[in-house]
Amino acid sequence: MIGLAQVYVLAGLTFTAFALLSARDASNPRRFANTGFWGLLAVSMFAGDRLGDFGNGLLVLALVAIAGLRGLGKGTGGSAAEERAANAERHGNRLFLLALVIPATALAGTFLFKQFPALVDAKQVTLVSLALGVVLALVAGAIWLRPAPAVPLQEGRRLMDAVGWAGILPQMLASLGAVFALAGVGDVVGALMADVIPAGSLLGAVIAYGLGMALFTMVMGNAFAAFPVMAAAIGLPLLIHQYQGDPAIVSAIGMLAGFCGTLMTPMAANFNIVPAALLELDDRNAVVKAQIGTALPLLIVNIALIYWLAFP
Repeated sequence: MIGLAQVYVLAGLTFTAFALLSARDASNPRRFANTGFWGLLAVSMFAGDRLGDFGNGLLVLALVAIAGLRGLGKGTGGSAAEERAANAERHGNRLFLLALVIPATALAGTFLFKQFPALVDAKQVTLVSLALGVVLALVAGAIWLRPAPAVPLQEGRRLMDAVGWAGILPQMLASLGAVFALAGVGDVVGALMADVIPAGSLLGAVIAYGLGMALFTMVMGNAFAAFPVMAAAIGLPLLIHQYQGDPAIVSAIGMLAGFCGTLMTPMAANFNIVPAALLELDDRNAVVKAQIGTALPLLIVNIALIYWLAFP
């Protein structure tokens, strides 16, 4: 049966290739730091479930040490800039068809693989489909564009070197959200908010909930990680239980308020740092700065919608 273990093996093989290619890149003065960083990630993918909590903790500390001590360097390799420009000119917007292969395969696989429970783990259908989409897009690109065999991996390594340690930030922050929930951070925040929100003020509770979702998302980089904290602190005890708010509206629009925080933080690396690296912008925070003017009005609107719609 195909499940999460096979997806981790695929990711481990990819990071192993990045580590080996980094070690051979003499143009990168920090190549051995890059090799160690991507190599440790490969180890976590291959053997994370066998290392135990202590072993994984040491591995994470090693990753932090490598990233913190002068960080990762930027490698070269893959196709030349002139060749990439020529391909873009020749194929135009049709290049985006390769990117569409991934979500199309993930969507189709999510529905189709559920009909074959003996083939794919029913709990991991989406992730398996997503991994399959990546492989199919890679194969389709190789057949269509006919690059040298090592070019796709070199380009992937070049992109990951440009993004740096922020490339694994979503994974780390998702773990942080689980730690916060288990540690009872929501209860602590709730106790603090009880001293700040005026007694009996529905509007004050709604504003605190919306702002809290945005701010915690900015800190944690992930609205899904912020939601358990704010739901335990304000959403459930005040908005739903005390003021009898609609749980669906409070939860759904609360997540939208959190997504406004996503637009305003570099911690949401996959949304805000990766695009800057892809576009090779000089300012790594250019995407965040461009989105603030949109995020703030949206946050105000979402808070107003919770107040108007969740409490008829």
